[in-house]
Amino acid sequence: MGSTWEEKHETFSLARWEPTPLETVKSMLELAKVNSKDKVYDLGCGDARILIMAVKEFGSKRAVGYEIRQDLCEGSKKEIRRQHLQKRISVIKGNLLDADVSEASVITLYLYPTANEILRPKLEKETKFGTRVVSHEHLIETWQIAETKEYSGETLYLYIVPEAFQISSSYGNANKR
Repeated sequence: MGSTWEEKHETFSLARWEPTPLETVKSMLELAKVNSKDKVYDLGCGDARILIMAVKEFGSKRAVGYEIRQDLCEGSKKEIRRQHLQKRISVIKGNLLDADVSEASVITLYLYPTANEILRPKLEKETKFGTRVVSHEHLIETWQIAETKEYSGETLYLYIVPEAFQISSSYGNANKR
């Protein structure tokens, strides 16, 4: 019986969708220093607000999102078409654990802490030198934090490949901004 991962785990989720406030989205992209050379990937992209802001306000060359929920994927694609951004933004309906992140220069995450742990080995294996990973609210355990930013009671964590992979002996060692 050849069922897909999605069929077997239809109700499994690595995060509950909760729209990230636009001010937090902007802070995440600022922390990653997104620019016109970047390919921004959002794993669990929800309504694509991070992708849209990366392209429209930060001039990102390309933005790619992965979203497992059909309704969010369809809504994202509709909004991207409405804003005429389909040449620069793609949303893929699929499991973020199957995402090809090898071209990403920036990866954004707002996942459960356990999801970050599940995703960590994939990121360690597939990201390229210099990739910036921004996690909203949740640490990636054992990774070295390059910088943290507090914004409206929320914490953002920036990691830079490959320095992030150096095993950290203390988790609160980031430079506050």
